[in-house]
Amino acid sequence: MTPRDADDGSSNGPAASRWSDLDRPPLNATALRRGLVRPDGLWSALDVVQRTGSTNADLVAAAEAGRAAEGAVLIAEEQTAARGRLDRRWTAPARSGLFFSVLLRPAEVPVARWGWLPLLTGVAVATGLARSAGVDTALKWPNDLLVTVGGEERKAGGILVERAGNDGVVIGVGINVTLRADELPVPQAGSLALADAVSTDRDTLLRAVLRSLEDWYGRWRAAGGDPAVGGLQEAYAAGCATLGRRVRAELPGDRSLIGEAVAVDGDGRLVLATREGVQEPVGAGDIVHLRPA
Repeated sequence: MTPRDADDGSSNGPAASRWSDLDRPPLNATALRRGLVRPDGLWSALDVVQRTGSTNADLVAAAEAGRAAEGAVLIAEEQTAARGRLDRRWTAPARSGLFFSVLLRPAEVPVARWGWLPLLTGVAVATGLARSAGVDTALKWPNDLLVTVGGEERKAGGILVERAGNDGVVIGVGINVTLRADELPVPQAGSLALADAVSTDRDTLLRAVLRSLEDWYGRWRAAGGDPAVGGLQEAYAAGCATLGRRVRAELPGDRSLIGEAVAVDGDGRLVLATREGVQEPVGAGDIVHLRPA
């Protein structure tokens, strides 16, 4: 894989003039590789690009062209065409967050259980940020990361999972790190800095998140994808802010389902208990929006 505009994170060379915001230094790709890429580890390659449209799109293309192995990590200092679920746009100033994608090939896990990958990633990110940033990150099913700003839950990150060929999955993660109040794209957005993080050093945060992801992915894969055996299902339920709340699931075709979110089942679906006394599972691929009822 040869990403565009590659930068080694050093302060020398023509790229140095681009780093004008001293509060947002560039990532140190050399140090990140040294700390994360090991012969016996999951992460096989790590590249940082200054600017690209979407790290997910780039890594999917590299994987399908045979230019990326499992464990490849692609990080962008800025994304111009970042996407969330259902092609929703994600925008943030350069170097204000962590915007990265990883390539996984979970051959040992039945494809039917791959739906747990966005939930697994949420648990891994929340665990890593708790350790490195001192921020309590809650999970909104199926793919949002929430922090508390002024007593209010705000979205500070998201997760996007896409297939790459027949045997690969690319997981994209976007986390607002130093986004300031006057930079928020919408009032409901937040960042680690606004949530009073003890550290906003992106190198430190990224190392913690990727090590946590390696750990949770290893457990899940060793369990054959069974979320109960590896403790994933329990960990997700413990950190999921959606459970216990009354929500409205907006479905395709202007349909909706209202109920209390009571569980996440073995397939990663959200189970809603309706007023009719029926428990209805809803999959991430079936839902357009999930809102408070």
